[in-house]
Amino acid sequence: MSMSDINPALDTPTDLNRNATASVADALNGALADCYALYLKTKNFHWHVSGPHFRDYHLMLDDQATQILGVTDAIAERVRKTGNVTLRSIGDIARRQTIVDNDREFVAAADMLIELRDDNLKLVERFRTVKDAAEEAKDNATSGIVDEWTDQAEERAWFLFEAGRKG
Repeated sequence: MSMSDINPALDTPTDLNRNATASVADALNGALADCYALYLKTKNFHWHVSGPHFRDYHLMLDDQATQILGVTDAIAERVRKTGNVTLRSIGDIARRQTIVDNDREFVAAADMLIELRDDNLKLVERFRTVKDAAEEAKDNATSGIVDEWTDQAEERAWFLFEAGRKG
């Protein structure tokens, strides 16, 4: 995104190269779209989980959804701090998300855990793309903060894996 693509009212001062930060912003916006998709899927499964481990899964999924939602604002603000624009609508999210929605009427609890584990690992891949773009752009702040988001997603995947283990 070039400087001319930014509405002057949204211009943000930064010493980072505009062309370089456009690729960082694009990577961040992709990760943001996946965060929203994962948040909604996690809440959906939280609302619809059933079975013998209901209480444990219900609480774990709510905690994970809260953590995912908490990251969204930090991602969007990082995009703005680099002088770029972020997502504006559900349609924008849908165009950018790589995490696939799950609209099935019923999903077994074990399948929920596997799907969310895999989706969190997809999010880790998106965060690694952000990290690469940030380092190439010499955007130290984004490069540093994305490590925390990656660690959180890896931890969620680990918890989902452990919760779904048999025996």
